Amino acid sequence: MSRSNPRGRSDGPGLSVVIVGGLHADARRAAVAQLLAEVPGSVALHHDLATAAAGTVVRTVRDAHGPLTAGETPLVNDCACCALREDLVPELKRLADAGLTGLAMVELWDSVEPKAMAEVVAAAGLRLTGVITAVDPALVLPYLGNGDDLAEAGLAAAATDQRTVADTFARQLEYAPVLAVLDSEEADDEDRALLAQLHPTARQVPVADGHPGDLAGARSATDADAGADARTAAGAGVAAGPGNVRRPTCSPLARAALAGFDVEAAAAAQHPACALLPAEADEHGVSTLVWTRRRPFHPERLYDALEDLTCAAARSRGRFWLADRPDTLLHWDAAGGALCVESAGPWMASLPDAAWDLVPPVRRAAAALDWHPEHGDCCQHLVFTSPGLDRDGLEHLLESCLLTDAEYAAGRPAWKRLVPAFDDLLET
Repeated sequence: MSRSNPRGRSDGPGLSVVIVGGLHADARRAAVAQLLAEVPGSVALHHDLATAAAGTVVRTVRDAHGPLTAGETPLVNDCACCALREDLVPELKRLADAGLTGLAMVELWDSVEPKAMAEVVAAAGLRLTGVITAVDPALVLPYLGNGDDLAEAGLAAAATDQRTVADTFARQLEYAPVLAVLDSEEADDEDRALLAQLHPTARQVPVADGHPGDLAGARSATDADAGADARTAAGAGVAAGPGNVRRPTCSPLARAALAGFDVEAAAAAQHPACALLPAEADEHGVSTLVWTRRRPFHPERLYDALEDLTCAAARSRGRFWLADRPDTLLHWDAAGGALCVESAGPWMASLPDAAWDLVPPVRRAAAALDWHPEHGDCCQHLVFTSPGLDRDGLEHLLESCLLTDAEYAAGRPAWKRLVPAFDDLLET
């Protein structure tokens, strides 16, 4: 079997792996069914975590015509996601060694996040060629506004799973470079604008509206086109067969699935220090406010405003700077009316020169682009996206949380003596 580098890039023949996930189950299934119909010989691997309560996870492998194999894997430490990790790589390697398919789709169960699975696949040396999140625009706002725990919704992946529907959906959406969009009749321009502003760099690919059976039934026509595509590919020096997936010229979704995926770059794009955050936007009643400042927050005033700030937008994220923790880069991540605040390590400006060489190049580059002669990369960079966003009110509230001129002039020694307000949130 051909091996790839840990970044998951595609080099040479072998099994290609694409991950398809998302809480919008109908959209996810439609995307997988469309890929099965459009890529001859492809298979889909799915672990159903809904059976975890019975102590097992059910694994199925299917093609466009239906199930091929099924099996069970036991839970690992009462964790369904752990069982998935333990079983996924051996099953993919079995498919690769068999040489009967060139493309394996890993259809993730509802609440499984693609980042963890992508890193597992790439670390195993398998060739990860794409990560896709399937989405219905009409459901974006309802899911972003759902602060229920996954356990309450019957979607927990482990007994200790404390994630919410909203934050899980946000991470699924924002990690994938490709969104398979099932544009239902209920979706309107506001829904589409919200989706576009939440992940403006994503490639949106339409998915056919229909049941998996509808797409599988159309396989004969697809196969006829496949023969012509295969002959064209062969004429261009690209072999068509189980060891080398034909890239259909007629299918944007298939091309996106096989375009290649860099796990390291994807992880860097999610890190708060160098995240590719959305830009200012205002369309169809949906707005994105990008708020940046070079003055730290007063800890108590910001803490008192957290509830209003968290509820001001369907989604907010970014990095922020607290006066009493001037050396710490803090991560802001809010959805569903709930806020998660975490330390993301030191600001680059707080590191000694010798430590810079130990920092990934992408982080150094991001800091250099954001560098201030006095404060370095220390800053406020928060992004709020929502329908009906009160931009003026939100900006006024944020400004009121900054240090005053007198507090700012007192300097860092005085800032550090301010009453800490975030110890509980940061568990320190």
